[in-house]
Order: sequence, then structure tokens, then C-alpha cells
Amino acid sequence: MMLDYMAVFAPLIAFLLAGLLGKKLGDGFSQIVTCAGVLLAAFVSVKLFFSVVLGMSPITLPVMNWISSGDFNVSWTLRMDQLAVVMMCVVNIVSACVHIYSVGYMYHDEAKSRFMAYLSLFTFAMLMLVTSDNLLQLFFGWEGVGLASYLLIGFWYHKPSAGAASMKAFIVNRVGDLGLTLGIMAAFVIFGTVQFQAIFDAAATKADANFSFFGYEVHALTLLCLLLFVGAVGKSAQLGLHTWLPDAMEGPTPVSALIHAATMVTAGVFLVARFSPVFEYAPDALMVVCVFGAVTAFVAATIGMTQFDIKRIIAYSTMSQLGYMFFALGVSAYSAAMFHLVTHAFFKALLFLGAGSVIHAMSDEQDIRKMGGIWKLIPLTYLMMWVGSLALAGIPLFAGYYSKDLILESAWGSGTAVGHFAYWMGIAAAIMTAFYSWRLIILTFHGKPRADHHTMDHVHESPPVMLVPLIVLTIGAIFSGALLYGGFAGVPHEEKLHAVSAEKEMAEEVISATEDQMEHAAHTEVKTDEDVDPLTDKGAFFGETIFVRAEHDAVAMAHSVPSWVKNLPTIMGVAGIALAFLAYSLMPSIPARTVKIFKPLHQLFFRKWYFDEIYDVLLVKPTQALGRALWVGGDKAIIDGLGPDGISKLARVIGLGFSKIQNGFVYNYAFIMIFGLIALLTWVFYTTIGFQ
Repeated sequence: MMLDYMAVFAPLIAFLLAGLLGKKLGDGFSQIVTCAGVLLAAFVSVKLFFSVVLGMSPITLPVMNWISSGDFNVSWTLRMDQLAVVMMCVVNIVSACVHIYSVGYMYHDEAKSRFMAYLSLFTFAMLMLVTSDNLLQLFFGWEGVGLASYLLIGFWYHKPSAGAASMKAFIVNRVGDLGLTLGIMAAFVIFGTVQFQAIFDAAATKADANFSFFGYEVHALTLLCLLLFVGAVGKSAQLGLHTWLPDAMEGPTPVSALIHAATMVTAGVFLVARFSPVFEYAPDALMVVCVFGAVTAFVAATIGMTQFDIKRIIAYSTMSQLGYMFFALGVSAYSAAMFHLVTHAFFKALLFLGAGSVIHAMSDEQDIRKMGGIWKLIPLTYLMMWVGSLALAGIPLFAGYYSKDLILESAWGSGTAVGHFAYWMGIAAAIMTAFYSWRLIILTFHGKPRADHHTMDHVHESPPVMLVPLIVLTIGAIFSGALLYGGFAGVPHEEKLHAVSAEKEMAEEVISATEDQMEHAAHTEVKTDEDVDPLTDKGAFFGETIFVRAEHDAVAMAHSVPSWVKNLPTIMGVAGIALAFLAYSLMPSIPARTVKIFKPLHQLFFRKWYFDEIYDVLLVKPTQALGRALWVGGDKAIIDGLGPDGISKLARVIGLGFSKIQNGFVYNYAFIMIFGLIALLTWVFYTTIGFQ
């Protein structure tokens, strides 16, 4: 039992040791202790996966009584159920790869101990988030990853761009966190508690409850879910609060892999999945989630096609893939979203660390226009970048194929207008994803070298300490989809029992049911808990941690969608690869001509839909002007002018006046004495005689 605690607290212990003793005991000590801590956490997480997920035995580990105020009590407890353990495995395995990779990547940095300590702090904060048992504990982890990401993005603080990027990430995330904070307050008002289980148990009883919000009567659960979703939008870089994500590439490449692959940016996905028992009774909120995710997937893909910074291209692909996860959540395909979260963690961390290997080989060059012709010089990195790109493009047999296709099939299978909208937006994003992935591959590795001779002479393969983590992630990017498909591709098994029973009774009455669906319903056997196999039974991974109402069961319907719905994503992926090969290998004049013909559209995409410029005009400059006005006209002119500055100025004026009298002439002093005596006698006369 004590070993189970190490899945969360080992990185914290490593952070404390590296942070307090690293400077004294050296960089080697910090690297060893932080890598050992996260490897231990990863090992325990895998152990928990077998017992909690495959063994279907969730556990709760008490830590301490945290807050006690009157009747309000909040305990610090580790909730290690199926959903949490799946996230713990992803976080710890990817973090372990990043820690080991950083030993080689940061070899020449002078602050290796500080960097390794920050990585472990970030890992601990993320683990606290996913194992939280209540909203306050979740908020602690939520803000912890925000703080750690600020420290990591701005790690090279001597670069002004890194400092600005870390501030931008911190401030933009605070906007989303305001929504989360209000959501926590709303949950307490509605349910009278912040404990997850109490909220989930009471969700159905509040399905029709209303809430007074700024004088308006609104549906209580819809308001709660939308406020929580605002927090998810900020942390997971969804459209509107996404502008921090590409700028965060200013941090070291291992930071990009850790933050943008499997950890911080997926916190919003985890939050919505965790609150599925509440979201299921707020269909309007689910529609908003679906539309936001679909539009985000499309917009991010359009931007990714036009960028030249290798890390920014991958960053926009992260934003796009997060959009897929959110529109899956929006059609109640929670298990499909979590499936893509897991597979995406492997292939996106692989792509980021592979990009870091390229940057390392190219003497810190990140512009793909200045690369080319290096695939023979770094063959292992080249091969693993191929694997990551194939998985990202959703090519069959790679991990992304299973999870992305399940999301698209679930969106169509939901049978809703927003689900169909999300499907077509996802299809458009799929062809663009494949296109920009192979644009990156071709421009980076193929063609004639475009770097200077000095850079090309120093191109070399990364050391084994950087390649081994890439190999581990490559294995995950190839096999995780096929191995985990049975456990993720469906609803929780207990909900499935009810859904199957209802399907048997109503199959003949549902006019819209296809013959395949009716046949499936007629021949499906109801399983008992003892019959469920988490590796083969659809959706059994999550047990009761994810709740789906029978009428929202999009994942179950995904298995019965028409064949063209299933095949179209693969066709689009292959088409995108073919277009990139045509444009950048066979006919390299096409991109320039296309940009010339569609210049306004290209500028829209290249300038990232002008979000930064719009925010600068509408928000940044007015805020700066208001702040300047309040500072100069309010604080300095009124508060300081009439307060301390005014009083000191008055004292200075009076002092100057009296100083003129002190001129050394005796007759002036005599005159003042006589004048003072007359004034004193006058005052005495009027106070004692004149006023009686």
C-alpha cells in the first residue's frame, strides 16, 4: 500500500532533493534523483494499471485532513480509480522519457539541476490533478501545473522572448482559471459539497434545477459545466484561449514534449471526462464543447500548414488533436477522447523529442526552410519521425489510426447535427494534418541541404541517452492503439449492460435503426461483472468512472456507421500525404504559385487568423491605456498628488517660506518677535475678555 503512494509523491521527493541539494551535490545528483523518482512513479503506475484497471479494483488512499472550517471539511485523498490510473500511466511514462532525454539535450546548459527539479515539480502537480478526490484538490494541481509551466517555458529567462512567452501562458491561463474558480463555487452552491462522488451521485437529482446567475434563471448544471469548460479551454488551448500554446515553444524542447504532449494540455480533457456524470445532464453544454472542439481542430490545422518553425508546426497539431478530443467529449464519446489522449501522448511526445533531436543536430536551427538533405546523417531520428507522423496522420496499423477514427465514427454515430458537423470538420482537419506532417518531413529531411556548410558539417545523430526514450515512445506510437482498442472503444461495462437490455427491447420499435444495428441488438448477450474482460470488452477500462446515458451512447453506435464513414479518414490521410509529396518533391513550384493565387487566404492562415492582432487591438492596448490613465491620472495625480506627494510638497513650500525669514538681519527677528507678541496678546484678549 505504501508503494502506491510513490506513484504520486516520488516526483515531489525528487524535486525537493534536486532543488535543495542539487547546487551542493552537483548536476549529476539532480539528474539521477529526478530520473529515478519519475521512473519509480512510472513503475508503480503500471502496477496500478494491472490491479486497478485490468483488475477493476479502484482504491482510495488518504493523505490527511486538509481543510476543516465549521461543517466544511475537505480531506486530501488520492482517488486512484480507472480514469485516474490511465492518466497516471500516461503522465509518468512520458515524463520518464522526457527526464532521461533531458540528460542529453540539456548537457551544455549551466542550470541542469534547476531544470530537472522543475520537470519533477511539474510531474507532481499533474499527478495531484489527476488523482484529486475533490474540486479544491483538483484546483491545487491545476494551479500547480500552471506555475510549473511558467517556470519551464521561461527557463531561459535571459531571452526576452522566453520571458514574454511564459508571462503570456500564465496570464491567458488565468482567464480560463477564473471560469474554473466560478465553477467550483457554483458546484458548492448547487450540491453543497466539493467532493466528486457526492456531486456525481446527486447529479441526476439536479437535472432540472435552475440557478440564479446575474439576475437570470439558468439551468444549473449547464451553467456549472460551461464554467468548468472555460477552465478546460484555457488549459487545453482551445479556440479563443489558445494563443499561449505556440509561444510556449520558447522553452527547451523537452518542456514542449512534456507540456504539449501528454500532460498539461490534456488536463481539460480529463476534467470534462471526470465530470461526465454532470455533463450528461447538460446537453447544451455538451453541444458547446463539441462545436468548440470541431472548430479548434479545423482552425489549428489551417495554421499548421503555413508555419516554418518545426516546433510550432507540431504545437498547432497538438491544438488540432485536442480539438478532436473535445468534440468527442461533446458527443459523449468520453472513452474515445481518452483513447486518443493516450495514443496522442506517445506519438506527439515522439514528434516533439524527435524535433529536439533534429534541432540538436542542426546546431539549434528550428526553421525547416534552412534544413533539408539530412536524413542519411540522422537515420534513427528520421525513422522515428516517420513513425510519429504516420500515427498523427491516422495511417492504418499505427496508434493514431485507431483512436482518431473512433472519434470520427463516434461523431457520425451520435446522429446529431453537431456530431455530423464535427465529423466533417474532423475530415477536413485530417487531410490538412497529413499534408503538413509530410511537408515537415520533406522540407526537414529531403532535398538539397539549405543550411550553411558549418552547420551541415556538424550534423550528427543524437546520443543514446536521447535515442532510448525516442525508441520507447516509438513502440507506444506503433502498438498502443491496437493493444488498447478493446478497452477504450465503448461505454463503461455496467452502463453497457443497461444499454444492451434496452436495445433488445426497443430494436424493433426504432424506425431509424439499421438492419446491422438490429441484428447486433438481437444477438448481443448480456454479460455479468464476472464475464467482463477489460482487454476485450468494449469500454471496460473505465468501470463506473465514466457515465454515459443510453441515449447518448455515440461510441456504441460508432461500430455500426456506414463503411464510407469509417474509410474516409484513411483516404483523406493518404490524400494529404500524396499532396505534400506532389507539392514539395515532384513539383516544388506549386507552393509558391498557390500562395500567390490565394494570398489573402494564405495570410489569414499564416498570421494565425489574426488572433494575436485582434487581441492586441481589443484587449491589450485598451488595457494598457486604461492602466496608464489610472496610473498617471489616478494614482500619481490624485492619490499621490493629494496624499503623500501633496503633503510633502506643502511642507517643502512652507519650509522654503520660513527659510527666507532666516536671513541674519536682527531687525527682521525683532519685527517678528513684536508681531508675535501682538498676535499672542490679541488672542489672549479675545479669549478671556472679548468673548465674555
